[in-house]
Amino acid sequence: MNDFETAIGLEVHVQLSTRTKLFCSCSTAFGNPPNTNICPVCTGLPGALPVPNESALRLALRTALALNCTVNRTSTFERKNYFYPDLPKGYQISQFQCPLGAGGWIEIDMPGESAMRLGITRIHIEEDAGKSLHDVVADRTAIDYNRSGVPLMEIVTEPELSSPREARLFLSSLKQLIEYLEVSDCNMEEGSLRVDANLSTRRAGEALGTKQEIKNLNSFAAVEKTLAELQAKQLATLERGKPVRQVTYSAAAGSLTVIRTKEESSDYRYFPDPDLPPVVIADDMMAAERGALPELPGERRKRFVTQYDIRPYDAAVLTSRRQLADYFEEVVSAGIDGARAAKWIVGPVLADAGRHDGALRIPPHQVARLIDLVHRGTISDQAARKLLGQLEDPGTDPEKLATDLGIVQVSESGAIDVWVEQVCERLPEAVGRFRSGEEKVLGYLIGEVVKLSRGRADPRAVRERLLEKLS
Repeated sequence: MNDFETAIGLEVHVQLSTRTKLFCSCSTAFGNPPNTNICPVCTGLPGALPVPNESALRLALRTALALNCTVNRTSTFERKNYFYPDLPKGYQISQFQCPLGAGGWIEIDMPGESAMRLGITRIHIEEDAGKSLHDVVADRTAIDYNRSGVPLMEIVTEPELSSPREARLFLSSLKQLIEYLEVSDCNMEEGSLRVDANLSTRRAGEALGTKQEIKNLNSFAAVEKTLAELQAKQLATLERGKPVRQVTYSAAAGSLTVIRTKEESSDYRYFPDPDLPPVVIADDMMAAERGALPELPGERRKRFVTQYDIRPYDAAVLTSRRQLADYFEEVVSAGIDGARAAKWIVGPVLADAGRHDGALRIPPHQVARLIDLVHRGTISDQAARKLLGQLEDPGTDPEKLATDLGIVQVSESGAIDVWVEQVCERLPEAVGRFRSGEEKVLGYLIGEVVKLSRGRADPRAVRERLLEKLS
């Protein structure tokens, strides 16, 4: 195995978040009844003329800038000719000779290793095809053209990934970036993000080997699994001294199935679409989309570590979603120390969100007030965690609620002396062990006093009173 190297390239198809299709005004809404979001343009009826969607162009341009691509200020649309039942025009409008962007890169975090820089070959815009449905009508294939004409952005990588694991990590980084840019919801279940992968195996130091492609990958786990399967298959072929055939596989059934020999670009007979003029990116559009770029995940992660003095792990969790990173900074802006805010959000807040379909339902200012109550010793950490789930209403006063529930901590010496006295009388053996020099018993005694008080005793005051009594 060490004598061989693997080269993997990916083609990622991203549905752009526009209300209408790429060349017509039909809705892009998911889940509507079949063949209701269609018109003469997206079904290819004679005489219907396409008009480009500026919103789709802007979203793709924003992505090209974020991926450090060279933007072609003039790009062109071509017709990609092939004949499938779900392609009503008999061709797909895409970009080939002069795509929107080319020659970019993305930095991928590699757990336990240095970050990896992966080259981006090109980014181009194209329309989607319809959908073939094989389980709707018995012994027939039904066609739904609702997706026909939906705007897609295709991101093609250089064949620089060397393992299925690297491919999965790249996809996770790319998805995070796209969600930060708010150009797509990346919902794989609804087809908003789809991946085709190609892999070739060669002896170390030789030129790239024959590549084989995998289509219909419906999850990042499937990408990693099927690439590993194809890697093993190619390796076994080469070790037997046989050549690798250039074929395309489908992974729709969960395992690799050959569906056709691979087409070359010449098979598609690309030519400029006569109905669409070149796309020219004006200076004001370029400036507007560059200005719309948010602070990207990697930059934000590094800033969180240095600015808020938090652990790299916490910074990675907090920047995993743009909404979550914004949420954290709102809590901090309310006067909470960064480390305390990170501890609470990565812990109890995300645990609460996990119980409510990922929703950050507790307003940031409520979380900040709760953390402050714990820091001031008004309530215990344990009591605050129980209180958190009741703060969904932004108008709720956490301190009043804590008082009403009887969970405000008691630090008054009289009450604590009573609890300390009761615990010491009940646990003379533990008291004796502490007085004999077994200092770790103190923590146990503090816990027993807090338990007796039903969580109301301030542990710091309890410690102080215990030491006074036992000294």
